[in-house]
Amino acid sequence: MDTEKLDDKLVSWIKDKVTAAGLNGAVFGMSGGVDSSVIAVLCYKAFKDNALGLVMPCHSIGQDEQHAISVANKFTIQTKTIVLDNTYDILVQTLSSSMDNPLNRLTLANIKARLRMITLYFYANQLGYMVIGSGNKSELATGYFTKYGDSGVDILPLGNLVKAQVRDLAIVLGISGEIIAKPPSAGLWQGQTDEGEMGLTYNELDDYLTIGKATDTIKHKIESMLSSSSHKRLTPPIPDF
Repeated sequence: MDTEKLDDKLVSWIKDKVTAAGLNGAVFGMSGGVDSSVIAVLCYKAFKDNALGLVMPCHSIGQDEQHAISVANKFTIQTKTIVLDNTYDILVQTLSSSMDNPLNRLTLANIKARLRMITLYFYANQLGYMVIGSGNKSELATGYFTKYGDSGVDILPLGNLVKAQVRDLAIVLGISGEIIAKPPSAGLWQGQTDEGEMGLTYNELDDYLTIGKATDTIKHKIESMLSSSSHKRLTPPIPDF
């Protein structure tokens, strides 16, 4: 599909989903990455004054917040900055006091993602908005997201687009090349990158998802990730009796 036509189709799709739910706007997280920047611009084009971007630093990298604000300023997107550092610290202190062992890095990272989900739904409930997620096909297929964290959203407009397609859309939308080119990261800890954590590149992942091209090693790794994360893409099971 032509990328410019995709832009218009996604804006219309977002509008349709929000209005069909009886809601009047969109709220979304702005992390300073390419996916959330694309979502922010699409939602702004759909709702203008009824589009709200939340910048939610939680012991985050300063550059990510700067990138998020730069996107908001360029496209005149309304934002609120909610600093979650203290909330996170108190929760971690409370939870860790009940554990004999130190909390591991993944546990701590997931707390950040889930605090952001709570914050998004606070504003959604108050304003009558829908929570718009930024997960793409590459992340969804491999389970590279936090269950009930960044996956805790109402709709996923980029869910059929691999990372390369999201980058192409970002170019059409006029998002900064610096944001498009920087290594994808959830900003969960210093030096964390998506590709480093997954153990493969987005190019390798995208090639497998779009044309089935991969070395045996990469294919095995991706299929293992698909299998082990299947529960993340399903509603909680209930008995069949």
